Amino acid sequence: MRLSQYFLPTLKENPAEAEIVSHRLMLRAGMIRQSSAGIYSWLPMGLRVLRNIEQIVREEQNAIGCQEILMPTIQPADLWRESGRYDDYGPEMLRIKDRHERDMLYGPTNEEQITEIFAASARSYRDLPKLMYHIQWKFRDEVRPRFGVMRGREFMMKDAYSFDLDAESARLSYNKMFVSYLRTYERMGLTAIPMAADTGPIGGDMSHEFLILADTGESEIACHKDFLDRNLSDTDIDFESDLQPIVDSYTSQYAATDEKREADVEAALGDDLVTARGIEVGHIFYFGTKYSKPLGARVTDADGQEVHVEMGSYGIGVSRLAGAIIEASHDDDGIIWPDNIAPFKAGLINLKTSDAACNAACDGAYNDLREKGEEILYDDREARTGAKFADMDLIGVPWQLIIGPRGLKSGVVEMKHRASGERQELSLESALTQILV
Repeated sequence: MRLSQYFLPTLKENPAEAEIVSHRLMLRAGMIRQSSAGIYSWLPMGLRVLRNIEQIVREEQNAIGCQEILMPTIQPADLWRESGRYDDYGPEMLRIKDRHERDMLYGPTNEEQITEIFAASARSYRDLPKLMYHIQWKFRDEVRPRFGVMRGREFMMKDAYSFDLDAESARLSYNKMFVSYLRTYERMGLTAIPMAADTGPIGGDMSHEFLILADTGESEIACHKDFLDRNLSDTDIDFESDLQPIVDSYTSQYAATDEKREADVEAALGDDLVTARGIEVGHIFYFGTKYSKPLGARVTDADGQEVHVEMGSYGIGVSRLAGAIIEASHDDDGIIWPDNIAPFKAGLINLKTSDAACNAACDGAYNDLREKGEEILYDDREARTGAKFADMDLIGVPWQLIIGPRGLKSGVVEMKHRASGERQELSLESALTQILV
């Protein structure tokens, strides 16, 4: 994409309303624009990041046999009355009426909707287990939306739901999601630490939240230092095998958010204890028959007896992750995107658009990369060199390919790695090969 044709309204100054790093940088990098309090439009650069996050989440859900569906944003209030949550949920739920005066709501979550879908079709234990998910916009009318996409009113979530015959089978589904979440965050360049959590308005008996470390995190956490060096993303995991040992290896070591910390345990850990700030990026729940009973989700078991299915729900904040990743990965110059999340793999900077040789080299490199399937951002604007460097650092693409007339005369171009700041001079051919790896 040529930057001269791209809609990228960057800002030089920090917006006054932005209190945290991710909000400031998402606004400055032209990723989002506020529509109303806690509600944002996603501009081209931001949408590319959002789609990359969404795709990693989708691939990891598919890998464990979770089937994608799409449920509506607007739900009938009667479903929530059946579960007992319509009045319990509070003012965060946006309640509306349609033209026929029927009570409706903008869904903050989808337990009722998915249970009704399942209950209408499943009849036998042979229909189990089932894992289903969707990636959809949600709305919660936060009393004080703030911090940009980190605590907005409208947000994109991945919600998954499990249906099993009994508690033992439900635990297998829970473990699949637990391990899947670890792999999902690792693919995004994040270290996510699972911590036992309260179930809140979702309900249930077992719950874990996943937090990533960031200096500007919303919660203070403490954990064993071994969590910082763990890695599952390169491990070939059979999700149909017993995953309990993997889950146990994570849950057996100390990790606690501020309200669950234990002073005596932390004292005993000594130098093995790490304290930091954390941002929640996912939450999983097992809640048994909390929804299947009131909504009539029953199947017959092998003995012909009707039983209510055991359920769990599993959420990942897709749009929230865009902000959380920035909170965990930035510097004074701007965003530092992990490779898998970056809107473009590289930025091509033409240092002198008035130079014919420079234009020819840049255009050739741009076309060559596009023909090989690599999308890059080509800064072909007639702008100051300093402004081009500043914008490319701000948006945080992993590599910068810098081509100028002086280097071309010597047969070299410059490559800059955004994360490390390392610069190297090499031939244009070698630079293109490096980008394509």
